Amino acid sequence: MEKDRNHTSTVMFVLVGISDEKDLQLILFPLFLGIYLVTLLCNLTLIILIRTDIHLHTPMYFFLSVLSFIDICYTTSISPRMLSDFFKDEKTISFIACATQYFVASWMGQSEFCLLAAMAYDRYVAIGHPLQYSSIMAPGLCWKIVATAFGTGFLCSFLETVPSFNLYYCGSNVIQHFFCNITEVIILSCSSTFVTQMIIFLVVLIVGFGSLLIILLSYGFIAASILKISSVKGSVKALNTCASHLAVVTLFYGTALSVYVHPSSRHSEQQDKVLSVFYIIIIPMLNPLIYSLRNKDIKEALKRLINRVTHFTQ
Repeated sequence: MEKDRNHTSTVMFVLVGISDEKDLQLILFPLFLGIYLVTLLCNLTLIILIRTDIHLHTPMYFFLSVLSFIDICYTTSISPRMLSDFFKDEKTISFIACATQYFVASWMGQSEFCLLAAMAYDRYVAIGHPLQYSSIMAPGLCWKIVATAFGTGFLCSFLETVPSFNLYYCGSNVIQHFFCNITEVIILSCSSTFVTQMIIFLVVLIVGFGSLLIILLSYGFIAASILKISSVKGSVKALNTCASHLAVVTLFYGTALSVYVHPSSRHSEQQDKVLSVFYIIIIPMLNPLIYSLRNKDIKEALKRLINRVTHFTQ
């Protein structure tokens, strides 16, 4: 292929995968396949419950259904490819497929950052302004928030993907990861990556830390509102409505930001892979479980759905 400076000379990348040990692959494949299937089942069930049960037609559950949709798209952008690679000696991926995989994964990831911030604001309105909650968090506003989250994610992913995959690649094409992680891709470039790295840094700063700031401010106001509640029972109830969201935020932000915001010497490649497995594969499975296990409304909705299905099949 011609070495035109405006185009890449690399048409194929090679992923090293999670591990090249055959015995370990035999253990990891059924494990990750099971996790992926459970992720699809749990998130799809949650979406169906929220869509079909009128008792769950509230802003909080609407945002939760959108979170489940994002998690399905997020893990599906990487997991099927990763699973198929377990059976390949050479885990090749075309340049276009690599760019597409990263674009979709980044789009969903950035959107999830924004949505988690919106969910924190929703909890603040519910606790701080309970009487005005329905009027403030009207359906129209909820849809606008979701559209903004997806739009922001799309724009930020576009800003990361286009300059990264327009760099000049002419040397090694081996990506030291199990998916097209942008930080592992751009280090293979033969051209200057300074501008691209600055764009990625700004995106992480604005979206990652910007949404985290909104979450922290929301919970600061939530804490102030809870302190004003005279009833201990009321305070506990308010805290319980935030517990699941706080757990999801801690898991997602803690692992995702630890991968992308650290000196390169601090983490080994294997540590980065483990963290990536956690926030790409494990967390999308845990999110619906975290929100469901202690949620009385979802448990009751699930019972009603099971009863309807049982009655229909009899």
